[in-house]
Amino acid sequence: MAEYLQRHSDDWLAYFAARGHRAPQPLAAGVEGAVYRLDEGLVAKVWSGRPPTDFRLFREVYEDIAAHPLPFATPQILASEERGGVLVTYERELPGAPLRREAGNTPPARDLPAHETDALLTVLRGLASVPGSPAMRRLTVQGDDRPLWHGHTRFPDALAALVERATRRHGDVLAAAVPGWAVAAERVTELLRALPDTRVTAVHGDLVPPNVHVDDAAVPVAVLDFGFFTTAGDPAFDAAVTAAIWDMYGPDAEHHTAELTSLFATALGYDAKVLALYQAAYALTTYDLFSPDGSDGHFHWCAALLNRHTVIDWTT
Repeated sequence: MAEYLQRHSDDWLAYFAARGHRAPQPLAAGVEGAVYRLDEGLVAKVWSGRPPTDFRLFREVYEDIAAHPLPFATPQILASEERGGVLVTYERELPGAPLRREAGNTPPARDLPAHETDALLTVLRGLASVPGSPAMRRLTVQGDDRPLWHGHTRFPDALAALVERATRRHGDVLAAAVPGWAVAAERVTELLRALPDTRVTAVHGDLVPPNVHVDDAAVPVAVLDFGFFTTAGDPAFDAAVTAAIWDMYGPDAEHHTAELTSLFATALGYDAKVLALYQAAYALTTYDLFSPDGSDGHFHWCAALLNRHTVIDWTT
Protein backbone atom coordinates (compact mmCIF):
# COMPACT_ATOMS: atom_id res chain seq x y z
CA MET A 1 0.00 0.00 0.00
CA ALA A 2 1.56 3.27 -1.08
CA GLU A 3 1.91 6.17 1.30
CA TYR A 4 0.98 9.57 -0.07
CA LEU A 5 3.96 11.88 -0.58
CA GLN A 6 7.13 10.10 0.43
CA ARG A 7 9.22 12.21 2.79
CA HIS A 8 12.67 13.61 2.25
CA SER A 9 15.38 12.35 4.54
CA ASP A 10 18.60 13.81 5.96
CA ASP A 11 20.06 10.34 5.51
CA TRP A 12 19.63 10.57 1.75
CA LEU A 13 21.05 14.08 1.66
CA ALA A 14 24.12 12.82 3.50
CA TYR A 15 24.35 9.84 1.16
CA PHE A 16 24.38 11.97 -1.99
CA ALA A 17 26.87 14.39 -0.42
CA ALA A 18 29.15 11.47 0.41
CA ARG A 19 29.00 10.43 -3.24
CA GLY A 20 30.53 13.75 -4.24
CA HIS A 21 27.50 15.91 -4.96
CA ARG A 22 28.29 19.30 -3.50
CA ALA A 23 24.99 20.57 -2.19
CA PRO A 24 22.11 18.10 -2.60
CA GLN A 25 18.68 19.60 -1.88
CA PRO A 26 15.14 18.22 -1.53
CA LEU A 27 13.25 18.99 -4.73
CA ALA A 28 9.89 17.20 -4.75
CA ALA A 29 8.03 14.24 -3.26
CA GLY A 30 5.17 12.14 -4.55
CA VAL A 31 3.60 8.71 -4.39
CA GLU A 32 6.48 7.03 -6.19
CA GLY A 33 9.23 8.51 -4.04
CA ALA A 34 11.32 11.60 -3.26
CA VAL A 35 13.45 13.62 -5.67
CA TYR A 36 16.68 15.42 -4.79
CA ARG A 37 18.45 18.09 -6.83
CA LEU A 38 22.15 17.28 -7.08
CA ASP A 39 24.41 19.36 -9.34
CA GLU A 40 25.02 20.11 -13.03
CA GLY A 41 21.35 19.68 -13.85
CA LEU A 42 21.17 16.23 -12.30
CA VAL A 43 18.47 14.88 -9.99
CA ALA A 44 18.20 11.65 -8.02
CA LYS A 45 14.90 9.88 -7.45
CA VAL A 46 14.52 7.54 -4.48
CA TRP A 47 11.79 5.15 -5.57
CA SER A 48 10.07 4.37 -2.29
CA GLY A 49 6.93 3.29 -4.11
CA ARG A 50 8.51 0.77 -6.49
CA PRO A 51 10.80 -2.24 -5.99
CA PRO A 52 14.17 -2.30 -7.79
CA THR A 53 12.93 -5.16 -10.00
CA ASP A 54 10.73 -2.68 -11.89
CA PHE A 55 13.69 -0.58 -12.98
CA ARG A 56 14.51 -2.14 -16.36
CA LEU A 57 10.87 -2.01 -17.40
CA PHE A 58 10.49 1.63 -16.35
CA ARG A 59 13.65 2.58 -18.19
CA GLU A 60 12.31 0.90 -21.32
CA VAL A 61 8.98 2.74 -20.96
CA TYR A 62 10.78 6.07 -20.53
CA GLU A 63 12.84 5.37 -23.65
CA ASP A 64 9.72 4.45 -25.63
CA ILE A 65 8.12 7.77 -24.72
CA ALA A 66 11.24 9.90 -25.21
CA ALA A 67 11.88 8.33 -28.63
CA HIS A 68 8.66 9.79 -29.98
CA PRO A 69 8.72 13.46 -31.08
CA LEU A 70 6.91 15.52 -28.44
CA PRO A 71 6.68 19.28 -27.84
CA PHE A 72 7.80 18.76 -24.23
CA ALA A 73 10.49 16.78 -22.42
CA THR A 74 9.87 13.55 -20.50
CA PRO A 75 12.05 11.67 -18.01
CA GLN A 76 15.08 9.69 -19.11
CA ILE A 77 17.15 7.58 -16.71
CA LEU A 78 20.90 8.05 -17.03
CA ALA A 79 22.05 5.66 -14.32
CA SER A 80 20.71 3.67 -11.38
CA GLU A 81 21.72 1.85 -8.25
CA GLU A 82 20.18 -0.03 -5.35
CA ARG A 83 20.74 0.95 -1.73
CA GLY A 84 19.25 -1.15 1.04
CA GLY A 85 16.65 -2.62 -1.29
CA VAL A 86 15.60 0.84 -2.53
CA LEU A 87 15.97 1.84 -6.16
CA VAL A 88 17.75 5.14 -6.87
CA THR A 89 17.76 6.58 -10.38
CA TYR A 90 19.79 9.49 -11.68
CA GLU A 91 18.13 11.68 -14.30
CA ARG A 92 18.56 15.06 -15.95
CA GLU A 93 16.45 17.71 -14.24
CA LEU A 94 13.51 18.59 -16.44
CA PRO A 95 12.98 22.24 -17.41
CA GLY A 96 10.26 24.68 -16.41
CA ALA A 97 8.14 25.14 -13.31
CA PRO A 98 4.81 23.57 -12.28
CA LEU A 99 1.91 24.89 -14.31
CA ARG A 100 0.15 26.08 -11.19
CA ARG A 101 2.97 26.94 -8.79
CA GLU A 102 0.59 27.66 -5.92
CA ALA A 103 -1.22 24.30 -6.31
CA GLY A 104 -1.97 22.83 -2.90
CA ASN A 105 -1.99 26.25 -1.23
CA THR A 106 -4.29 28.54 -3.20
CA PRO A 107 -7.39 27.04 -4.88
CA PRO A 108 -7.67 27.76 -8.61
CA ALA A 109 -10.18 30.29 -9.89
CA ARG A 110 -13.67 28.98 -10.56
CA ASP A 111 -13.13 29.46 -14.28
CA LEU A 112 -9.79 27.94 -15.19
CA PRO A 113 -7.61 30.35 -17.21
CA ALA A 114 -7.16 29.69 -20.91
CA HIS A 115 -3.39 29.25 -20.61
CA GLU A 116 -3.97 26.39 -18.18
CA THR A 117 -6.56 24.55 -20.26
CA ASP A 118 -4.51 25.13 -23.42
CA ALA A 119 -1.48 23.58 -21.73
CA LEU A 120 -3.50 20.54 -20.68
CA LEU A 121 -4.78 20.05 -24.20
CA THR A 122 -1.21 20.25 -25.53
CA VAL A 123 -0.03 17.60 -23.08
CA LEU A 124 -2.98 15.26 -23.68
CA ARG A 125 -2.62 15.55 -27.46
CA GLY A 126 1.10 14.91 -27.19
CA LEU A 127 0.78 11.79 -25.06
CA ALA A 128 -2.05 10.53 -27.28
CA SER A 129 0.40 10.64 -30.21
CA VAL A 130 2.77 8.15 -28.54
CA PRO A 131 1.90 4.57 -29.49
CA GLY A 132 1.36 2.19 -26.60
CA SER A 133 4.39 -0.10 -26.48
CA PRO A 134 4.81 -3.70 -25.27
CA ALA A 135 6.76 -2.37 -22.28
CA MET A 136 3.86 -0.10 -21.29
CA ARG A 137 1.53 -3.11 -21.40
CA ARG A 138 3.77 -4.92 -18.90
CA LEU A 139 3.45 -2.18 -16.27
CA THR A 140 1.57 -2.79 -13.02
CA VAL A 141 -0.45 0.16 -11.73
CA GLN A 142 -0.12 1.15 -8.08
CA GLY A 143 -1.94 -1.12 -5.63
CA ASP A 144 -2.31 -4.08 -7.99
CA ASP A 145 -0.50 -7.39 -8.04
CA ARG A 146 -0.08 -8.01 -11.78
CA PRO A 147 0.49 -6.13 -15.04
CA LEU A 148 -2.70 -4.37 -16.07
CA TRP A 149 -2.78 -6.03 -19.50
CA HIS A 150 -1.99 -9.55 -18.23
CA GLY A 151 -4.38 -11.97 -19.93
CA HIS A 152 -6.11 -9.25 -21.96
CA THR A 153 -5.91 -7.90 -25.50
CA ARG A 154 -8.23 -4.88 -25.06
CA PHE A 155 -7.80 -1.95 -22.68
CA PRO A 156 -11.49 -1.82 -21.60
CA ASP A 157 -11.36 -5.50 -20.59
CA ALA A 158 -8.09 -5.03 -18.71
CA LEU A 159 -9.53 -2.04 -16.83
CA ALA A 160 -12.75 -3.94 -16.00
CA ALA A 161 -10.70 -6.78 -14.52
CA LEU A 162 -8.71 -4.26 -12.48
CA VAL A 163 -11.96 -2.81 -11.08
CA GLU A 164 -12.99 -6.30 -9.98
CA ARG A 165 -9.65 -6.98 -8.27
CA ALA A 166 -9.50 -3.55 -6.61
CA THR A 167 -13.02 -3.68 -5.19
CA ARG A 168 -12.27 -7.07 -3.64
CA ARG A 169 -9.42 -5.53 -1.64
CA HIS A 170 -11.51 -3.41 0.74
CA GLY A 171 -15.09 -3.62 -0.43
CA ASP A 172 -16.31 -3.41 3.15
CA VAL A 173 -14.76 0.05 3.45
CA LEU A 174 -16.43 1.15 0.23
CA ALA A 175 -19.76 -0.22 1.45
CA ALA A 176 -19.70 2.08 4.47
CA ALA A 177 -19.28 5.19 2.30
CA VAL A 178 -20.97 4.37 -1.00
CA PRO A 179 -24.47 2.86 -0.70
CA GLY A 180 -24.98 0.40 -3.51
CA TRP A 181 -21.27 0.35 -4.37
CA ALA A 182 -21.43 -3.31 -5.45
CA VAL A 183 -24.14 -2.49 -7.99
CA ALA A 184 -22.08 0.47 -9.18
CA ALA A 185 -18.94 -1.64 -9.56
CA GLU A 186 -20.81 -4.35 -11.44
CA ARG A 187 -22.37 -1.76 -13.74
CA VAL A 188 -19.00 -0.09 -14.38
CA THR A 189 -17.37 -3.39 -15.37
CA GLU A 190 -20.33 -4.23 -17.59
CA LEU A 191 -20.14 -0.87 -19.36
CA LEU A 192 -16.36 -1.10 -19.74
CA ARG A 193 -16.56 -4.49 -21.39
CA ALA A 194 -19.24 -3.16 -23.74
CA LEU A 195 -16.95 -0.41 -25.04
CA PRO A 196 -15.60 -0.84 -28.57
CA ASP A 197 -11.93 -1.49 -29.04
CA THR A 198 -9.83 1.68 -28.97
CA ARG A 199 -6.46 2.81 -30.20
CA VAL A 200 -3.76 2.29 -27.62
CA THR A 201 -1.37 5.09 -26.68
CA ALA A 202 0.81 6.14 -23.76
CA VAL A 203 -1.26 6.96 -20.66
CA HIS A 204 0.34 9.04 -17.91
CA GLY A 205 -2.48 8.56 -15.40
CA ASP A 206 -1.44 11.23 -12.90
CA LEU A 207 -1.49 14.60 -14.66
CA VAL A 208 -1.79 16.83 -11.60
CA PRO A 209 -0.39 20.41 -11.53
CA PRO A 210 3.08 19.56 -10.16
CA ASN A 211 3.64 17.06 -12.98
CA VAL A 212 3.17 19.53 -15.84
CA HIS A 213 6.01 22.05 -16.19
CA VAL A 214 5.73 25.20 -18.30
CA ASP A 215 7.98 28.06 -19.35
CA ASP A 216 7.38 31.76 -18.65
CA ALA A 217 4.79 31.87 -21.44
CA ALA A 218 2.85 28.96 -19.87
CA VAL A 219 3.86 26.62 -22.71
CA PRO A 220 4.41 23.01 -21.54
CA VAL A 221 8.11 22.14 -21.58
CA ALA A 222 8.12 18.94 -19.50
CA VAL A 223 5.85 16.20 -18.15
CA LEU A 224 7.18 14.19 -15.24
CA ASP A 225 6.38 11.62 -12.55
CA PHE A 226 5.11 8.77 -14.69
CA GLY A 227 4.35 5.55 -12.82
CA PHE A 228 1.30 5.87 -10.58
CA PHE A 229 -1.21 4.75 -13.25
CA THR A 230 1.05 4.76 -16.30
CA THR A 231 0.11 2.17 -18.91
CA ALA A 232 -0.80 1.68 -22.53
CA GLY A 233 -4.45 2.47 -23.03
CA ASP A 234 -7.27 4.55 -24.42
CA PRO A 235 -6.11 8.20 -24.52
CA ALA A 236 -9.65 9.12 -23.42
CA PHE A 237 -8.83 7.50 -20.07
CA ASP A 238 -5.94 9.92 -19.54
CA ALA A 239 -8.22 12.84 -20.41
CA ALA A 240 -10.97 11.59 -18.07
CA VAL A 241 -8.63 11.12 -15.13
CA THR A 242 -6.95 14.49 -15.73
CA ALA A 243 -10.32 16.23 -15.70
CA ALA A 244 -11.19 14.55 -12.41
CA ILE A 245 -7.92 15.04 -10.51
CA TRP A 246 -6.69 18.42 -11.75
CA ASP A 247 -8.48 20.04 -8.80
CA MET A 248 -9.58 17.44 -6.27
CA TYR A 249 -10.06 19.40 -3.05
CA GLY A 250 -10.72 23.04 -3.90
CA PRO A 251 -14.12 24.69 -3.27
CA ASP A 252 -14.89 24.50 -7.02
CA ALA A 253 -13.44 21.03 -7.60
CA GLU A 254 -16.66 19.47 -8.88
CA HIS A 255 -17.18 22.42 -11.22
CA HIS A 256 -13.65 22.06 -12.57
CA THR A 257 -14.14 18.36 -13.23
CA ALA A 258 -17.30 19.12 -15.19
CA GLU A 259 -15.61 22.02 -17.01
CA LEU A 260 -12.59 19.97 -18.06
CA THR A 261 -14.63 16.89 -18.93
CA SER A 262 -16.77 18.99 -21.27
CA LEU A 263 -13.72 20.69 -22.76
CA PHE A 264 -11.89 17.43 -23.43
CA ALA A 265 -15.00 15.86 -24.93
CA THR A 266 -15.41 18.79 -27.32
CA ALA A 267 -11.78 19.59 -28.14
CA LEU A 268 -10.46 16.02 -28.30
CA GLY A 269 -13.52 14.30 -29.67
CA TYR A 270 -14.22 11.96 -26.73
CA ASP A 271 -17.64 10.75 -25.63
CA ALA A 272 -18.55 12.54 -22.37
CA LYS A 273 -20.29 9.42 -21.04
CA VAL A 274 -17.18 7.35 -21.65
CA LEU A 275 -15.11 9.96 -19.82
CA ALA A 276 -17.50 9.73 -16.85
CA LEU A 277 -17.28 5.94 -16.96
CA TYR A 278 -13.48 6.08 -16.89
CA GLN A 279 -13.63 8.50 -13.93
CA ALA A 280 -15.77 6.02 -12.00
CA ALA A 281 -13.34 3.22 -12.88
CA TYR A 282 -10.45 5.36 -11.62
CA ALA A 283 -12.25 5.93 -8.30
CA LEU A 284 -12.98 2.22 -7.92
CA THR A 285 -9.36 1.25 -8.59
CA THR A 286 -7.55 3.87 -6.48
CA TYR A 287 -9.88 4.41 -3.50
CA ASP A 288 -7.69 2.47 -1.05
CA LEU A 289 -4.19 3.32 -2.22
CA PHE A 290 -3.37 5.74 0.56
CA SER A 291 -5.01 3.96 3.49
CA PRO A 292 -6.86 0.65 3.81
CA ASP A 293 -9.50 2.02 6.19
CA GLY A 294 -10.88 4.97 4.23
CA SER A 295 -9.42 7.59 6.56
CA ASP A 296 -7.62 9.69 3.92
CA GLY A 297 -8.76 12.47 1.66
CA HIS A 298 -8.35 10.51 -1.54
CA PHE A 299 -10.79 7.85 -0.33
CA HIS A 300 -13.40 10.49 0.51
CA TRP A 301 -12.89 12.06 -2.91
CA CYS A 302 -13.43 8.69 -4.62
CA ALA A 303 -16.55 8.03 -2.55
CA ALA A 304 -17.98 11.45 -3.37
CA LEU A 305 -17.39 10.90 -7.09
CA LEU A 306 -19.16 7.53 -6.96
CA ASN A 307 -22.03 8.97 -4.93
CA ARG A 308 -22.76 11.84 -7.32
CA HIS A 309 -24.45 9.67 -9.98
CA THR A 310 -24.46 12.72 -12.20
CA VAL A 311 -23.81 11.14 -15.59
CA ILE A 312 -24.15 7.36 -15.37
CA ASP A 313 -27.25 5.68 -13.98
CA TRP A 314 -25.75 2.65 -12.29
CA THR A 315 -29.03 0.81 -12.07
CA THR A 316 -30.21 0.83 -15.70
